[in-house]
Amino acid sequence: MSIGDRLWHENRSRLFWLILALLGSISPDRGRAESCFVASEQSGIAFPAEKIAGDWSCRLQFVIDHHISASTVGPLKTAMAESLYLYLLDRPPVAAALINRLDLADYKSEERGPGRWWGSDGEGTEGIVQLVYQDRTTRVYYLEGRHHSRLLPNVSGKAVIFLRMRPVMDERGSDAMESTMVAYTMLDNRVLSGFVSLLRPLVDATVMRKLSKGVEMVNRLGLEIRQQPDRVLFEATDPPSLPEQDVAFLTQALSRRHTASPTPNSPRPAP
Repeated sequence: MSIGDRLWHENRSRLFWLILALLGSISPDRGRAESCFVASEQSGIAFPAEKIAGDWSCRLQFVIDHHISASTVGPLKTAMAESLYLYLLDRPPVAAALINRLDLADYKSEERGPGRWWGSDGEGTEGIVQLVYQDRTTRVYYLEGRHHSRLLPNVSGKAVIFLRMRPVMDERGSDAMESTMVAYTMLDNRVLSGFVSLLRPLVDATVMRKLSKGVEMVNRLGLEIRQQPDRVLFEATDPPSLPEQDVAFLTQALSRRHTASPTPNSPRPAP
């Protein structure tokens, strides 16, 4: 073999190993995440989908592409100032505890990590909610849960919820929040998913009812806060009391409910 041939074979071998090294340095998850796409417009509402981080875009896309139900709820008004609304929105256990203690609904919620909560509405629906993205006017959530009812026994599935909100004034000139939700729901059971034409009306009705009730419960909580602030504070401090920092915020918000309330530190979305 000539010196030229030997150099050619050596360089080709080095090039082969260099290509392997470069391919090995590319993460499969990263490549998959970069190939996923979530539309920035959902039901005519613009969302910053390009800011959704990492592999979450793939999870969201999978649910959206395989949804059995797509629902839009709102715009609906909530009788609550922006600072208090955002505080409770980003702390579901506090909101659920107040709704429960005020006998508005049998809601329950527990924190399961940063921006991650378990929740139950007391009417057969429970699951995990993960905050995927947030800014002042937007929240994007990924949910995995289970629903049990007479018509839909032991159904498990996943959902994606896009929430858009903005501060407004109600008909009495008081601070309020206006919110619109776009939700996509898919079923885990492939057999049930095969009966799309039969199940879609039931799933659509269930999702709309659950989302609308959630907004209504927060609105009723806002009305209680406005009309009976002393009772709300009593329920918040009645043993076992809510966490000290939550009681402190509620005390300040209730005592200054006609002025600007402090801006809370919100949890961050999952990486």
